[in-house]
Amino acid sequence: MGHLPPLDWLMIALYFAVVLGVAWWVAWRKKTTHATPEGYFLASRNIGWFVVGAALFASNIGSEHLVGLAGTGYDSGVAVGQFEVLASLILLILGWLFVPFYLKSSVYTMPEFLERRYSAGARWYLAVVSIVGYVLTKISVTLYAGGVVYEVLLGGGFWTGALVIVLATGVYTVLGGLRAVLYTEAMQTIVLIGGSILVTVFGLSQLGGWGAMRSAVNASFFHMWQPASHPSFPWTGIVFGAPILGVWYWCTDQYIVQRVLSAKGIDDARRGSIFGGFLKLLPLFIFVIPGVVAAGLVKSGQLQIARPDHAFPEMVRALLPVGVRGLVVAGFLAALMSSLSAVFNSCSTLITWDVYRKLRPQASERQLVWVGKVATVALVGFGLLWIPLMKYISGQLYVYLQSVQAYISPPIAAVFLLGVFWRRVNAHGAVASLATGFVLGMGRLVLELTKSSHHGFLRWYADINFLHFAIFLFLVCTAVLVVVSLVTPPLDDAKLAGLTFATAKAARPGAEQAGRMLASDPLWRRRDVWLSIVLAGCVGLVWLYFTG
Repeated sequence: MGHLPPLDWLMIALYFAVVLGVAWWVAWRKKTTHATPEGYFLASRNIGWFVVGAALFASNIGSEHLVGLAGTGYDSGVAVGQFEVLASLILLILGWLFVPFYLKSSVYTMPEFLERRYSAGARWYLAVVSIVGYVLTKISVTLYAGGVVYEVLLGGGFWTGALVIVLATGVYTVLGGLRAVLYTEAMQTIVLIGGSILVTVFGLSQLGGWGAMRSAVNASFFHMWQPASHPSFPWTGIVFGAPILGVWYWCTDQYIVQRVLSAKGIDDARRGSIFGGFLKLLPLFIFVIPGVVAAGLVKSGQLQIARPDHAFPEMVRALLPVGVRGLVVAGFLAALMSSLSAVFNSCSTLITWDVYRKLRPQASERQLVWVGKVATVALVGFGLLWIPLMKYISGQLYVYLQSVQAYISPPIAAVFLLGVFWRRVNAHGAVASLATGFVLGMGRLVLELTKSSHHGFLRWYADINFLHFAIFLFLVCTAVLVVVSLVTPPLDDAKLAGLTFATAKAARPGAEQAGRMLASDPLWRRRDVWLSIVLAGCVGLVWLYFTG
């Protein structure tokens, strides 16, 4: 039974029974829709804004964030929360800027959108890089976090925990498709937020309150804005580099955008993005702050932690009462499973729609759904194999996650942003930009894994802060995109119909379905404008409070 008493194990069992019951009910209630790719991969494009927003949050916030954010908060304070707060603003960009173009194009995937905007080569690049990126970040990080939680809280072996989570997650992901994933994520969001609030409240109570926490740790722990020389979170990197990662992740990554593609229409997609933005204000207070509390408890001798990434699970184990602890542990494991199921579904969509369907254009709908159900098995194996190599990049899980994304995201963000804003950029420029970004980014990754053997320029290239590297890589890729596009022929306007601001009103084939998705209620739009202003104001208040 590990570290938990029988009552906690009973709560875990009951919770998972409810989760699997909900997944089964959703899957079988809508089983006829799973026979089509749109039903299996996009939940028939019939999801409301609340589920969209909750799914955005739950897909993003898994146990790897509980482990990683709290671990970095324990080690260096609230500066890591910048990524979470900034995401609230980036989600506004998703809802107001990108969603109309995605819905008008009626695409299933982000690589498919790149093919329509540029060429098949751009589509192949993004599909392959996204799948590889999921192995390097989402799958391996989630499995690692699951192993840590399983090891610390349940007393089992690290690898046993990772394997159990993979098998359990695969059941409802394969059977239920995106609809089952979305509805279980919406339920898990509520439990995840509630459980994290309990950890924060019990931790602050044990330490003596907010004021006692601020007194117990170094004053720099409460400065979100760090000097430009800070090794992990320099303000220059936060202002200019983090938004590049954010645009890629929140606005162009299949893992996230697939949630808004499943919405009933533009109003639900936009409001779901805004709702997700409000939810993204919470991680600073319910994930990062507990890490700071843990640092205060360790300093006062009330808690012992072996390493930073153990901060959150150790607080759960040590502070929560029996029964409540079991429910919270179940919620955390379910949150991890929700993230893993989301990436499984997104991977299967990419592999099916952007690889298999391109190679077998005559494949039947049944074949596409079948391929989607079996395609991710090999990815799980690669994810497990990558876990031992993660320690060479960063000893802190969340910093590792952000650093790897900094090597992948800049060229993709460049071709999407310029592709929407400027009609002149073309397929030649996009492919050249993506190829340049791949070479420079993967070169940085290899050098970082082997940097102990390098000196001079190569050592500097491996050691430059990952956010500063993202700025450098984005500027280089943007320059390549612009220069190559200008010296090669422009794309035909017919191809760009509906895909750029200059050609937004031009009709595309399949305009009937796109017209239904883009139909907007003026009252909804006015309310969403005010909600967006309120959200931006909340972000400003958070930044103001945590300014040194």
